[in-house]
Amino acid sequence: MSLRLGDTAPNFTQKSTHGDIDFYSWAGDSWVVLFSHPADYTPVCTTELGRVAKLMPEFEKRGVKVLGLSVDDVDSHVGWVKDIEETQNAQVTYPILADADRKVSQLYGMLDQTNLNQEGLPLTVRSVFIIDPNKKIRLIITYPASTGRNFDEILRVIDALQLSDKYNVVTPADWKDGDDVIIPPSLQDPEVLKEKFPKGYKELKPYLRVTPQPNK
Repeated sequence: MSLRLGDTAPNFTQKSTHGDIDFYSWAGDSWVVLFSHPADYTPVCTTELGRVAKLMPEFEKRGVKVLGLSVDDVDSHVGWVKDIEETQNAQVTYPILADADRKVSQLYGMLDQTNLNQEGLPLTVRSVFIIDPNKKIRLIITYPASTGRNFDEILRVIDALQLSDKYNVVTPADWKDGDDVIIPPSLQDPEVLKEKFPKGYKELKPYLRVTPQPNK
């Protein structure tokens, strides 16, 4: 069965550039971004992993651990990381899983039956999973092999999820940190609204109430 939002992220143990990783133990109480790429020594993937390396301070600021993955082995990853660091001017400090047996790829539905290697085995797609500290899957995005990902968008979603969890608000289209947010229709008690949103709110419709971001 394919994974869905709200499912518990499957645990696994797999080799990586940082040694063997038991996923639950490695993740601890952190948020996690687990993302796969089709293959080492390929152009789009090189730019993606370099971009993630540059954004690591932003992920760390949000309490997020990052974990890459492809079906290449550890030696391939280690050699390719040198190319990433040379061409992208960034140090890769996060681990990359070596899922040569496709164990994790199968667990998470990351295999691309339209993109096969020379042996006819499927490579991994460009999947992204955001997993919260309770090991629940909060976001799943899959991109085609030809299209590099926008990891600023991944950070934006993390900001939105963390804000929603803490303050019981939802975020509108194109929201970014600092913008106004929306009060969920489920919140109706006037006293609760006054306590949660002391800056007040603007009612555009009974179901559409806009308020300043609570932590700004």
